[in-house]
Parts: sequence; structure tokens; C-alpha cells
Amino acid sequence: MSSLSSPLPRKLALALLVTVACAFAANHVSARLAFDNGTGLLLAILTRSGVACTILLTLVAVKRKRLWLPKAAWPWQLAVGCLITIQSLALYSAVARLPVVIALLLANTFPIQLALLTWALGGARPSLRQCVIMGTILLGLLVVLDIPAWLIQAETLGSEWVLGIALGLLSAFVFSSALWITEHRLAGVGSTLRSLLTMQTVFVAMIIGAALGVVPGGMSLPDNSQGWVGLSLLALLYGAGFSTLLICVPRLDMARNAPVMNIEPVASLVFGYFVLGQTLGPVQLLGGAVVVGGIVILGLSKVR
Repeated sequence: MSSLSSPLPRKLALALLVTVACAFAANHVSARLAFDNGTGLLLAILTRSGVACTILLTLVAVKRKRLWLPKAAWPWQLAVGCLITIQSLALYSAVARLPVVIALLLANTFPIQLALLTWALGGARPSLRQCVIMGTILLGLLVVLDIPAWLIQAETLGSEWVLGIALGLLSAFVFSSALWITEHRLAGVGSTLRSLLTMQTVFVAMIIGAALGVVPGGMSLPDNSQGWVGLSLLALLYGAGFSTLLICVPRLDMARNAPVMNIEPVASLVFGYFVLGQTLGPVQLLGGAVVVGGIVILGLSKVR
């Protein structure tokens, strides 16, 4: 095996994955900073996908990869691009309405939704152990979302909170759908080409959305320097994390090490506190720990 494809030492691989997870967490905190200071939703996603496209095109040029996609794969690839567009809109919209860590915990329910979707479409049925773990994760989410407080004083949370939760769950559903298509219909397509076409679809969709005015104020520029900092950081952090993951993934032993990336909600909690002043109560923190722990155990059980 060549040195270019041999696995990295596990400590280094774990350190890289933790760094990437922290970059993604900081990207979402930066997005909230940008939204709080007047940045439009479409502009944020357009900027992020534009940077990602630039990185991917550079990788294609450097590696001299062939840009060829089987004819039968085009509809599925377009479907994945549309789903990731919806996922981006839903997740950033949730981030704009909820504490960042709660939005990410909702989005990180995608392993549960993917397992159920796979079963519904004729795949393997989740084992009893996996069902118990998924049930525990859902109970943890109920604690994080402070459902008892809802039942007592629902009006204090407002409609934005309810919409934010729905958008967070929607982002997980469309992401799990995109993963299912990728695994079952696009397995023969190279990851770089697939990622490039997906990001190009998102980029074009944002331009079309802006031209049609589908999101009022979607292309609004930041109101101040903090907004510009948030917009710049969300694009750079996502681009850095995305490119690092794409370049290094063949050497990271993802089947064994991927669960460590579930540190992202934890990192977002820390960054959200220092940058945005967002905090959770002790009971919500306990619920968040249950969710993250459950997702990690679910990932490890799949590996076994």
C-alpha cells in the first residue's frame, strides 16, 4: 500500500476529525453571528457553496480527474444536489431561530432517520439494540427541547422556536435521504465529482432563488463589521473543514473513527457561549450529553 493511501496514525486521524468537527461547529456559530447582523440566508449559502466549488474545482484540476458521470446517474445526482440545497436552507434557518447547539442536535438525528428510511425502502430492519439506542436519543432530545416547559408555558417560546425545531428535523430528513441515494444509486461515482456537482447545484439554486426573490431579504448584505466577519468565517471554516475531510478521508479509517465527529454539538455549545452568549440549563446539558452519547454508540454499533 502506498504512503498516499495508507491510514494515518489513529491519534493523528482523531485529531484531524476533531478539528474538522470544530470547524463545522464554528461555521454554524459564525452563520448565526452573520444572521444576527443582517446577512441574508441565500447570500450566506451562496458564499459558502461558492468557496466549496472553488476548492473542489482546484482539486479536480490538480488531480486531473475526469469529469464524467454515467447517463443513468444524472437524475439521482440532481436529486442529491436539490436535497442538499434544502438541507442547507433548513439547517441555517434553524440556526437563525434556535440556539446553535439545539439546531445541531436536531440535525444530528439523521442516523436515526437514515436507519428508518433504509428499513422503509426495503433495507435491513434496525436491531433491538439500535432501537433502544435511538429511543434513548429521542428522550434526550425531549429533555434538550424542554418539552415540559412547553406544556406549561408554550406561548413564551413563540412560533419561531416551533418553526426552528421543524426546520432542524427537516434538515436531518433530507440529509438522510441524500445519503441513501448516494449509497444506493451513486456508489460508482467518485466522491470529488459527486461533491463538486452537488455544490454547483446548491450554488445555482441560490442564484435562481435570489433572482426569483423566494426568500425576502435573502441576499441582504451584512449591516456591520460583525456581520461581515460572520459571513467570511462561515465560508472559510466550511471550506477548510470540507476540503480537509475530502482530501484526507481515504486515510482516516472513517468506519472506525467517524463517531468522534459527533463532538460538533459540544464544540458549538462552547463557541456559542463565548461568541453569542448562548447557554443551556443543567437539565438541557444532560439531555444533550445523552443525545451525543447515543449517536456515538449508534455509530460504533454499526461499525461492529
